[in-house]
Amino acid sequence: MAGAGSSVGKALEGVGRSVAGSVASLGFGASLVLDSVTWLLLGRRRGQRVRSGPVFAEMMEIGIHAIPIVTMLTATIGVMLAIQGIYQLRQFGAEGQVVLGVAFGMTREFAPLITGILVAGRSGSALAARLGTMTIRQEVDALQTMGINPVRFLVVPSLLAMLVMLPALVIWADLVSLLAAGLYVSADLGMTLTAYFNEVLAVLSAGDVLHGLAKSAIFAVLIAVVAIVDGSNVEGGAEGVGRVATNAVVHGITAIVLTDLVFTFATTRG
Repeated sequence: MAGAGSSVGKALEGVGRSVAGSVASLGFGASLVLDSVTWLLLGRRRGQRVRSGPVFAEMMEIGIHAIPIVTMLTATIGVMLAIQGIYQLRQFGAEGQVVLGVAFGMTREFAPLITGILVAGRSGSALAARLGTMTIRQEVDALQTMGINPVRFLVVPSLLAMLVMLPALVIWADLVSLLAAGLYVSADLGMTLTAYFNEVLAVLSAGDVLHGLAKSAIFAVLIAVVAIVDGSNVEGGAEGVGRVATNAVVHGITAIVLTDLVFTFATTRG
């Protein structure tokens, strides 16, 4: 009995530590966002303005270099939606309605979700690994010693670049996926691309596109903050850097999927 009580106590202690660690990470992440906004607005007045060079460098890495993989995967998903939609709707003689499902599915759900997951796996892990390496090498402490604020120097460029490039990638993903789906629909149903896109424009509204873009902006903040928090909590040497890179991907994707669920539920009620 004593052994069982000890095991339960250790289990509860582990749960308590995990909860406390999660709350601390949430608080740290929130403070990073607030500090980033403060430096972005008041950096020039404080004598440490946010420079455009690092921001554009991050934008190239996060956005431009991700275009090939985003193009390939979103085009594939667009075609898959068209294939499945036509297959299912053909049973009811309504295969022409596939345009509705593809248009809404890609702009409101799949384009922002898949793009966010790709960026989390590609750029989130890289950001966490870079910050973890800098923390281990005490480069972050060196920045503070030189009077350079680490949030202004390291966090703001990544967060700002993510906020700009992820929605831009989602717009690109919308266009690519709808075009790829249109090519398949045109070949299978004999519908011209002009008729296809006219129908897409007829069923979609600006609100549908903005729905996906709003999601992507939230995902951008989550990816950057999760990567920075995980990278800052690195322990150990090279193995620790590998762990935080993996954690950044897992935590980032988890946060994206859960946020997507909550966002979709909240915006589709009533």
